Amino acid sequence: MKHVYQILLTVMVLLTTPAGMSAQIYDNLRPPTRTTRPTTPPKKKPAKKKWEYKGAFCEGLALVRDDNGKWGFVDKTGKLVIPCKWKDAYDFFEGLAKVKDDNGKCGFIDKTGQLVIPCKWKSAWPFSEGMARVQDDNWKYGFIDMTGKLVIPCQWEAAWDFSEGLAKVKDDNGVWHKIDKTGKIVE
Repeated sequence: MKHVYQILLTVMVLLTTPAGMSAQIYDNLRPPTRTTRPTTPPKKKPAKKKWEYKGAFCEGLALVRDDNGKWGFVDKTGKLVIPCKWKDAYDFFEGLAKVKDDNGKCGFIDKTGQLVIPCKWKSAWPFSEGMARVQDDNWKYGFIDMTGKLVIPCQWEAAWDFSEGLAKVKDDNGVWHKIDKTGKIVE
């Protein structure tokens, strides 16, 4: 009801006021317009990301990828300790990390960034119990030791990592076996 009275009062004032005067009253009721734009502080440019990707810490180092798509590692202070020069890289396990060179071959580096096992494998997996599963150019699987020596020849169609001294492997006939660290079938 209050709104109805306000509307009626406004209409009565406008009807009883000369035409030129109503516009002047309206102008006086409007809030004044600003003649200058409000000053706002300049927007800060967003900080450039240091890394396109940063992984979790594993054995004291975190995997990072730079804006060129190359991989390296930082320590817990954020210092780059292994330069971003690898096409691909993976976390450290048992002191070594799998890396992939520009030719797509896999090898392993130590925590200083030194290539300790040359990049010659089609694929490789992290070390487990001192052995790493590798795949040769013929798509066969075998195992290397921490020095890079091929301990179990690449003769298996499929293989799993070592666990409790044994690894599961599949032969050319599709039969699964368990082998020990010498490559001898035990089951």
